[in-house]
Amino acid sequence: MMIIPKPSPTNYAPLETARLYEQIVAQIEKQILSGKLRYGDRLPTERDLAERFRVSRTVVREAVKALREKGLVQSHPGRGTFITDGTARAVRHSLGFMLRVGSPQSAGNLAEAREILEPEIAALAATRATADQIETIRQTVEAMDRALADADAFVEADLQFHLALAQATQNPLIPTLIDPIVDLLREQRKSTFRRGGAGHGQYHHKKILAAIARRDPNAARAAMRAHLRQVRRDSQQ
Repeated sequence: MMIIPKPSPTNYAPLETARLYEQIVAQIEKQILSGKLRYGDRLPTERDLAERFRVSRTVVREAVKALREKGLVQSHPGRGTFITDGTARAVRHSLGFMLRVGSPQSAGNLAEAREILEPEIAALAATRATADQIETIRQTVEAMDRALADADAFVEADLQFHLALAQATQNPLIPTLIDPIVDLLREQRKSTFRRGGAGHGQYHHKKILAAIARRDPNAARAAMRAHLRQVRRDSQQ
């Protein structure tokens, strides 16, 4: 008779904001990286996870689905969901995961990565963006103008602005590189929004857009650098 291992006794923190299933994924990933969850460990049942995270079972199912897609768990009907032996490989190849649950210096590492990548992305966009792509960038800026009183809408438009710049480089690798970085900015941007960072951001977004619209890579690069310096200042307040 097969002996089913008991669920690992792991503590989880209550959830606080939207996109709940992603937060469940993040907490479980962190437990894996720290070694508290290991290959072969069984996750608590769907009902237990729903109770621990104080969410619906539908949210838990979305989280488990996402973990399966990342190669971090496998589900076996009648037995449960287990941490896989592909975890180490999946972790090494997940840029977003490593930045999100890394050392206390992760925020600084993220800012540094952006300062290396995004000024050159803006410069390339200024020389390569199509008319339609410039219009898309413009629309994201206008969406932010309309959402100056709505943190969620503003931040989503802000993230789309940076992704639109990456797509405008015409290099398909760049959106792939920037996407996990941009996704990590969501909570940071909400925090700076609450501290008045929306106005600062819009000033710089419009400078970047103007430089790209007039096909000036040097001005676009400089405007992005100024934007990222402002982001650092807003984040440190």
